[in-house]
Amino acid sequence: MRELDVVLMRYMECDYDAAGQAEKASFETLLSLQDPEILDLLTGRIIAEDAGLRHIIERILANSRSENT
Repeated sequence: MRELDVVLMRYMECDYDAAGQAEKASFETLLSLQDPEILDLLTGRIIAEDAGLRHIIERILANSRSENT
């Protein structure tokens, strides 16, 4: 999914380098999921049980919102 790639790459380019080890690990966990599941998490159709995943999703969405303003 091209749109998903854009959102995830934006996080990589803007936030990943400054992220702590726990956040980087959560991002890698997110990337290990199938695209439909990542999309469902980012759109709020499903909520991650893992707090680290919820945090990285919030960071990605915040980054995406800041790019749109």
